[in-house]
Amino acid sequence: MEDLRHMTEVECMCVLQAKPIGVDEDSHQGELIVTSGITAGDHVARNNLQTLLRRALVVSTELGKMFQRLEKGRWQRVHSTAVRANCHVRSLVHEYSAARSTPPEMQKYEKSLLEKCMELTNITERCLHTDNEFFLKSMREAIHEILTDVSDSFSNMIDMALANEIRVLIKQIESSDCVQTIGSAISNLLSLTQDGPQLCSIIAKEGAVVALFKICRQDRFRDLYAHALRTVASICCVEEGINQLDKCLPKKEPSFIKHHQSIYPSPATFNHHF
Repeated sequence: MEDLRHMTEVECMCVLQAKPIGVDEDSHQGELIVTSGITAGDHVARNNLQTLLRRALVVSTELGKMFQRLEKGRWQRVHSTAVRANCHVRSLVHEYSAARSTPPEMQKYEKSLLEKCMELTNITERCLHTDNEFFLKSMREAIHEILTDVSDSFSNMIDMALANEIRVLIKQIESSDCVQTIGSAISNLLSLTQDGPQLCSIIAKEGAVVALFKICRQDRFRDLYAHALRTVASICCVEEGINQLDKCLPKKEPSFIKHHQSIYPSPATFNHHF
């Protein structure tokens, strides 16, 4: 019954997290590219990203709590946290698979991760039924090792899933002729850059800088220039972004750099102007 209660709490929490408390209709009033003409595909990409980031944060928080409680030997809480983490991971995998076909390289991480989460739940339950200090000490070491594997596997799986979603956004930027669709994809990338250097690095590695500069070289997308360059500036907070930027800027066209000098040569310059 205790495990069932934790599982029910997890599902209730996830349902509540999926419902926005409110929407500020004027929050993007000045940005046509964000609020107008957004297609169903744009909503799917954005919702997938939001779900991934939300669930990843929840799972990471639970795993962090578990490390702390394991060190203190609080076995009841260690087990209840393992149950919650297991439920969150399974829910995340199920939701993502339902929304997007899972890349083959991700599937092996999913299977391994789910198996390790179940193992973690089972082994922590065994620790509830004994007071043998020698047994608990050996179990603590085994649980710590499994928990570390779970954390690493989860991080790898989330990175792959985010890279997959980022590729979808970049494909929209590269293949669409619709200003609103491209603008929405750029906005989603810009939003992701605010979540830390790790995401910026993934975005850069997937070729976002090149795609954004292609937009800036087409007159028909003139209204998107500032938005695209602002996103490039944010991506360039990491070394990989700067390396990609160096490949994009013409070496023998000083007029190009002069014309766009507000975006070169450093991220500090970017942030100053945008």
